[in-house]
Amino acid sequence: MEEELAMLRQLIGHLQELLNNASPPPPPTPSPPSSSSSPSFLVLQNPQYQNRWYLPFVEETSSDDPCTLMAAGKRPETVKQPFKRSRKQKNQTKSFTESNGMDQEIWREFPQDLFEAVVSRLPIATLFQFRSVCRKWNTLIDSDSFSKYYTELPQTTIPWFYTITHENVNSGQVYDPSSKKWRHPVIPALPKKSIVLPVASAGGLVCFLDIGHRNFYVSNPLTKSFRELPARSFKVWSRVAVGMTLTSDGYKVLWVGCEGEYEVYDSLRNVWTKRGTIPSNIKLPVLLNFKSQPVAIHNTLYFMLTDPEGILSYDMVSGRWKQYIIPSPPHLSDHTLAECGERLMLVGLVSKNAATCVCIWELQKMTLLWKEVDRMPNVWCLEFYGKHIRMNCLGNKGCLVLLSLRSRQMNRLITYNVVTREWSKVPGCTAVSRGRKRLWIACGTAFHPSPTARA
Repeated sequence: MEEELAMLRQLIGHLQELLNNASPPPPPTPSPPSSSSSPSFLVLQNPQYQNRWYLPFVEETSSDDPCTLMAAGKRPETVKQPFKRSRKQKNQTKSFTESNGMDQEIWREFPQDLFEAVVSRLPIATLFQFRSVCRKWNTLIDSDSFSKYYTELPQTTIPWFYTITHENVNSGQVYDPSSKKWRHPVIPALPKKSIVLPVASAGGLVCFLDIGHRNFYVSNPLTKSFRELPARSFKVWSRVAVGMTLTSDGYKVLWVGCEGEYEVYDSLRNVWTKRGTIPSNIKLPVLLNFKSQPVAIHNTLYFMLTDPEGILSYDMVSGRWKQYIIPSPPHLSDHTLAECGERLMLVGLVSKNAATCVCIWELQKMTLLWKEVDRMPNVWCLEFYGKHIRMNCLGNKGCLVLLSLRSRQMNRLITYNVVTREWSKVPGCTAVSRGRKRLWIACGTAFHPSPTARA
């Protein structure tokens, strides 16, 4: 009997807690007993509701068996004997009441500036899910005050990779290395009737060029911010190499043709400027390695040359060109530049006899020679033995490289982290609309996801 009384008192305590959390009721008062033989009751009333709940009031010395619960104006109903709830059930009840209390009391008066400061610290993937909650929250991300909070925080996000596939060149597939998931953003403003390729990036912006090398577009793939750049003064029909850098208040885009012609676009003025040709002290025509995307270190862009072997650089501030003659490592086939901090890296496919492996080199500033610093694990290299492998770089920024290794029998995506020297396999990209069919990545570029980058 003592155990039953203890459980009943516990049940009464929980009911009082529920009512107090919803709205503090007046203190319960015991109703006077109608007779010496009838039990006493506790009267619990919530001002938000009209019902009153009468609970048997049991003293510790009482030996009555309290098993009735009555509501005012209703007949007594027999209830089951109270039972002891598990800790999980207690926590669920507590969290439910606390969340209801926060919805009604706290969030209504939560300061807007503090709310923006908290939201700006969300993980980047969570932040873009946050946009889809409601129109008000989506507008908050685009506000100037939120941009101020976000830009003042140290940006430590690893790059994402914007790619297109052979199956659908007009829609992008974005790989998030932190979660190892593919995302499928849509940029509605991109032209649908022409093939548009991602060719460069800076910060959270990606630069696109149509396959005819006529029109440039800049967009933030995650916020859908978009701009079509004005027409160029040079009508170049051959392939061009494109680089992009950020400025204090905008960005600049540089394209270079095989004959040495080039132009620079300034987003603040919205015009192409610095039209000209590469100076005569640099050998022309410029045989650029178009499979290697340029990399940017501070305000300088670096392009890979094939003849003569080396690097071509352009300072976006001073407008100066430089050429570095650097011999390539032996047995090198497909290769691309990469960057990590202020270091220039080279990622290449080394093939000797029937063996093939991916190697990493770093440029030594004193000797201007490539020094090997890492290579793919031997177990992975053995899988390429005897196969004709082709390598394509899908992104080379922020100390992280995404590579596509393909042959007739395989199509593998891997990432390499220059800082941690970690090789990772990337899950295949699939399309739900195609019955989970695996897609083949055609090309791509790396960018740093940002909710505040505007085209």
